[in-house]
Formats: sequence, structure tokens, C-alpha cells
Amino acid sequence: MGELEDLTEYRRRVAGLSVVPPEERTTVPEGVRITRSFRGLTEDMAVRYLENTGAERVGNRAFEGDGWRATMSVDTVPVGPTFRLTEVTVTWIGDEDVLERVITAFRVKAFRAPG
Repeated sequence: MGELEDLTEYRRRVAGLSVVPPEERTTVPEGVRITRSFRGLTEDMAVRYLENTGAERVGNRAFEGDGWRATMSVDTVPVGPTFRLTEVTVTWIGDEDVLERVITAFRVKAFRAPG
């Protein structure tokens, strides 16, 4: 795939993600707090994606990046009567402009859909 096709695919994914609002978006003294959950994502994958967005692990499930920080929780949730999925919830806090870039990069990595 060429560079132009890669850019087109990235833009398509970002456009698709923009229709799903965060679970929480609150103004805090540090900027904003945004929480999003991701089903079917493993804890190891979420850690790798956070690190790929510039975070350093500073605790068991705590991360810090340049102008932002994040915490992560992991749970197993039912999907129907017998199936269960891992659900990773990440809460980011920081400057809104910085978080927009960081969260978009994380979500593109975590995005799973056919097509």
C-alpha cells in the first residue's frame, strides 16, 4: 500500500471514530478529562498503544506523557448470555489539544471493524 492509500485509510478511520462520543468529557484544572472504553482489547495491547502515543508507565496502570496523563482499568464484560470480552477503560487528563492527538492515535490503533 502506498503513502497516499495509507493516508486515505487513516482519514477514513478517524472520520468513523468521530461519531462515537466519549463516556466522559469534563473540564478539570489541568484541562480536560476524557474517558473511553474499548471492548476486545487486551491490557497488554492497551499498554503498548499508550506507550506508542508517548506515554511512560509510572505505576501499575498509570501513564504519563508530555502534557497529559492516563489511568487504565480492565474488566470482563458479558456480551450476550455466554460470551465475555475484556474491556479496557482509559481516562486521560491534560491539555485538550494534546489529548485530541493522543486519543485519536490510540483509538485508530484500537479500532476493530471489518472492511
